[in-house]
Amino acid sequence: MKRPSIDGKTRQAQFKRGQYEGTRSLDTKRFRVVGVRDSDADDYHLYITNLPREEFLPADLGTLYRCRWEVETLFRELKTQYELDEFDTSNRDVVEILLYAALLSLLVSRELLDLVTEQADDEIVFPPERWAATFRSHAQLILHKLGEYLGYSPPPLLERLIEDAQKIHQQRPVLQETLATATQPRYES
Repeated sequence: MKRPSIDGKTRQAQFKRGQYEGTRSLDTKRFRVVGVRDSDADDYHLYITNLPREEFLPADLGTLYRCRWEVETLFRELKTQYELDEFDTSNRDVVEILLYAALLSLLVSRELLDLVTEQADDEIVFPPERWAATFRSHAQLILHKLGEYLGYSPPPLLERLIEDAQKIHQQRPVLQETLATATQPRYES
């Protein structure tokens, strides 16, 4: 008879703490090893945890760690594909806008992935990070097609370029005028 899970004995592990004031101390922590049977692979998934046996059954640990891994991969995707690992600004409002834009892009990407998965053959697999890179590289084309579908006409690009290139911001003096004013000799009266 095969056992559905293994909840091993609690063991202590010794490890070095980070350096503090020039010294590294040793510490110990208690862990337990839990194996949860994967019937598809006819094998066990092993988890090392410090969660108490009384509160977390082996099957619960499998689910919990699977969800934790999903969160880890989601954050890695947000950092790598949506560049949320560093911001070129310290302005809180800009950071908030960038976060919302990344999360909205992620939602659109996942919705489109669901549609593509429905249309693809059953044996085709789309790894989430690979899909995110594909989505990002085709984002402009996707927006263009979406605009066409919704009936938006593209802006008259050539006319807009000509018009915008001729505009001088009313509050900003032309560089030559600024330079001429700055280099004129000043006379005291």
